[in-house]
Amino acid sequence: MYKCKKLKNNFRCHVGAQKEHRFSIIKSVTRAGEIIMERMLSSWYWFDFLFNFMEKGKELNNHINILHNFTLGVIQEKKRKLLSGDPDIDSKRKRMALMDLLLEHHIRTRTLTEEDIREEVDTFAFEGHDTTAMGMSWALPVETDDLKDMKYLECVLKESQRLYPSVPLIARRITEDTTICGYSVPKDSSCIVAVYLLHRDASVFPVPEKFDPNRFLPENSTNRNPFAYIPFSAGPRNCIGQRFAIMEEKVIVSSILRNYTIESLDQRDKIPPAPELILRSSTPIRIRIRPREKYDF
Repeated sequence: MYKCKKLKNNFRCHVGAQKEHRFSIIKSVTRAGEIIMERMLSSWYWFDFLFNFMEKGKELNNHINILHNFTLGVIQEKKRKLLSGDPDIDSKRKRMALMDLLLEHHIRTRTLTEEDIREEVDTFAFEGHDTTAMGMSWALPVETDDLKDMKYLECVLKESQRLYPSVPLIARRITEDTTICGYSVPKDSSCIVAVYLLHRDASVFPVPEKFDPNRFLPENSTNRNPFAYIPFSAGPRNCIGQRFAIMEEKVIVSSILRNYTIESLDQRDKIPPAPELILRSSTPIRIRIRPREKYDF
């Protein structure tokens, strides 16, 4: 359900992703992520010329083509409606979706191609659905102005992302010869930043396995190295949708907690994370949920 809502928000159209004939879209997103994780962990998959000839490589390319063709199809249909002056499009201009903004820029200036738009829309639609959903599962009607006042909830969500970053590993290609911790790293090397381990550095986060939202109160985080906590990566290649993701989490978690009390049925050490591209629990997260009484706060 969350994946379908994410597609609708970015495309501003009904994509029918839950219908049987569109289910392949969601299936392809999930399966592509699984294969990418397998490739990262298996050295014989690292060479493109070998991987592309293997069954897993062919399967991954097939899923990527399904996603690209779907997005391009939606873009071309929306572009056709914009150029034809479809009145239904004009009636929705108060709040434009990401794709609407990119298409208008494409039509007016021609500096963006349809392929450029597809890449940007794919980033939001397909790369943000699982990260936010899993971030909320580990942490677990609001007005926009209310979100700014939810200071402690933001600390709770940040601590959840510290312990369970939605993306536990970040890959980077080194663009110039450099030295890291005394080791020479040549240009064009591939490196992995282990965010899951970085967030457990006891010199930065004392008693790192303890869940303590107070770590992120202003007085406790002012002097912290900004690269010590990177659930959305950092620098010029950080996650473009991080502010949107935080707002989503605040809206959904606060809406749930206003109406229900939630209690975990298992200790954290009984729910080990699974080593996947998106950090998931290896076992179901069991909770007890109880409706709040009117003054049950």
